[in-house]
Amino acid sequence: MPRRKEAADLRSARWFGPADLRSFGHRSRAMQMGYAPEEWQGRPVIAIVNTWSDINPCHTHLRQRAEDVKRGILMAGGFPVELPAISVSESFVKPTTMMYRNMLAMETEELLRSHPVDGAVLMGGCDKSTPGLLLGATSMNIPAIFVPAGPMLRGNWQGKVLGSGSDSWKYWDELRAGKITEADWLGVEAGIARSHGTCMTMGTASTMTAIAEAVGMVLPGGSSVPAADAGHIRLCSESGRRIVEMVWEDLTPQRIQTRAAFENAIAVAMAMGCSTNAIIHLIAMARRAGQDIGLDDFERASRRVPVIGNVRPSGDRYLMEDFFYAGGIRALMGRIEPFLHLDCVTCTGKTLGENIAGAKVYNDDVIRTVDNPIYGEGSLAVLKGNLAPDGCVIKPAAMDQTFLKHSGPAFVFDDYPSLKKAVEDESFPFTPDSVLVLRNAGPQGGPGMPEWGMLPMPKRLLKMGLRDMLRLSDARMSGTSYGACVLHVAPESYIGGPLALLRTGDIVSIDVDARSIRMEVSDEELARRRAEWTPPPARYERGYGWMFTKHIQQANEGCDFDFLRTDFGAPVAEPAIY
Repeated sequence: MPRRKEAADLRSARWFGPADLRSFGHRSRAMQMGYAPEEWQGRPVIAIVNTWSDINPCHTHLRQRAEDVKRGILMAGGFPVELPAISVSESFVKPTTMMYRNMLAMETEELLRSHPVDGAVLMGGCDKSTPGLLLGATSMNIPAIFVPAGPMLRGNWQGKVLGSGSDSWKYWDELRAGKITEADWLGVEAGIARSHGTCMTMGTASTMTAIAEAVGMVLPGGSSVPAADAGHIRLCSESGRRIVEMVWEDLTPQRIQTRAAFENAIAVAMAMGCSTNAIIHLIAMARRAGQDIGLDDFERASRRVPVIGNVRPSGDRYLMEDFFYAGGIRALMGRIEPFLHLDCVTCTGKTLGENIAGAKVYNDDVIRTVDNPIYGEGSLAVLKGNLAPDGCVIKPAAMDQTFLKHSGPAFVFDDYPSLKKAVEDESFPFTPDSVLVLRNAGPQGGPGMPEWGMLPMPKRLLKMGLRDMLRLSDARMSGTSYGACVLHVAPESYIGGPLALLRTGDIVSIDVDARSIRMEVSDEELARRRAEWTPPPARYERGYGWMFTKHIQQANEGCDFDFLRTDFGAPVAEPAIY
């Protein structure tokens, strides 16, 4: 345990403490903003990295919540400074927010390094903001705590409860099948998102905030609190108070984010019915912390930890608001204690076991027992074979179970527009056994690995009454999605992975229980096709996109930039001050 810091040990003291001309400039500029020396002298300076934006509906309340965080920091004797960061709004940013997760990570790291701050409160929640903020704070490694934006309230239409994303796909298919009217569709559009906050299904947002808490970077229960609940305001203030103490304790991300902590996060993700995106983000986060977490760790957890969170889309009816009322993440972790390392230190300074002690479940249908799960294995399964030698992922808990073992002929599309045209064409010869394939949608091919992986059902099949089929891509899909979708095929087709060699008519076979995926094509034929394959044209020739495609890693490696890895070069020194 490191000794408790003193005022002279603070990073900010390098800026404000010395009796020289440069520090005179720092102090005088602080006074220019109306601050008196008594407000910062001997106090930890706390950065509030806020991803609020006018065009991010998940974060519209974070502008005010930052004031609540400041209140807590001031109460605990700290000095708050708010630093805005890119918002990566899942709803509006194109081609995909995944293009900019690493940009947020870089911005967070450099904001914290370049400013006179001793600790950080990270404010986010929309899908890529959670991993982006945590990646940057982990690399900087000053005390940090994460404040989730919180899920929005339940949607409503004609007395029916709506879940964001999940019911968008559901009612879109019903509209295309002629089962609802345009007026109905407009009613769903108006009722599905009724408050600020993130998706209230178990999508990527709630998956990642739960993971952040399981790793130890969120105050106990904080990842479950709805955005519109008064408890969220109290969470912000409490996080502000706690970060000041974390600075004095020198409780850094590296001390919290051990391998055991990430194993806890994987177990929690599996039990909650997590988004497939969890795999990519968790691998990146763990490797930033110097922990070698990979697909095999997810596969081991998948075989052991059942899905007990009855929250859509893996669950059958409930949403995050129900999950909160049922006891939330603390209660769920209490139910899977045998799968957790309870001695892991968290941002409270206490262990995970201490944090969840006494947690109760108030609705056994929302948070099941391990003996009465929603699904007998974990939320995700990792498949490997000649089509995906470095792995791919499927979400068995949220699909038609008839496709757990399936073989069928592929219909292969090289771009989304051609696929979209085909699925709308009722004369296109899709059958229930067909395997719908989209390629060139991975980290480089997308570009940025967009959430196109829940490929639209062909209208021909919808009108036959079908609502699922086997679909395959090197893209991702929204965590609010469902269906027999094989995703994250690695290596991706754009760089010459085996998916690039698949042709329409080839038989694709999966066996989820055996964790296998393959195309029924001989090695000799694949070698011949490879010799004929030519790389597609570059997506970018300048700017951030060019940097992205030069340095992005594959899905099984977490899609981090290679030069941001912990083991890439010597650690960055503190900035010089002259």
